[in-house]
Amino acid sequence: MYSHTTIGANDLARARTFYDAVLAPLGLEVRFADDSMVGWGVPGGRPQFLVVRPFDGGRPSVGNGSMIALLASRRSLVDACHAAALEQGGADEGLPGLRPQYHRNYYGAYFRDLDGNKICVVCHDRE
Repeated sequence: MYSHTTIGANDLARARTFYDAVLAPLGLEVRFADDSMVGWGVPGGRPQFLVVRPFDGGRPSVGNGSMIALLASRRSLVDACHAAALEQGGADEGLPGLRPQYHRNYYGAYFRDLDGNKICVVCHDRE
């Protein structure tokens, strides 16, 4: 398990609107926000997902091959997150579906957020 994940964005208000919609199906909510970052998580704990203005003041950039994978408890939540991402202007990187090359119950969807970060939402259960 991890403590937190951080990605960069120039426009935190735009990123917050995007991720509020995308993360709602997973039950994640804003735990804190200020002028430099917004953090989502589960009530009372970690892990946390953070969108921040880059600390060096430069432009955020997307890592080649890097991706954040968020865990969903049901496949229908994978579908809901992916749909919300596209509705909010994100780009499809892989429709929801089984990926048996990973394991027989791997059900995932992939998208890029408004700043180009690649995100996966995945359910490892049968339903």
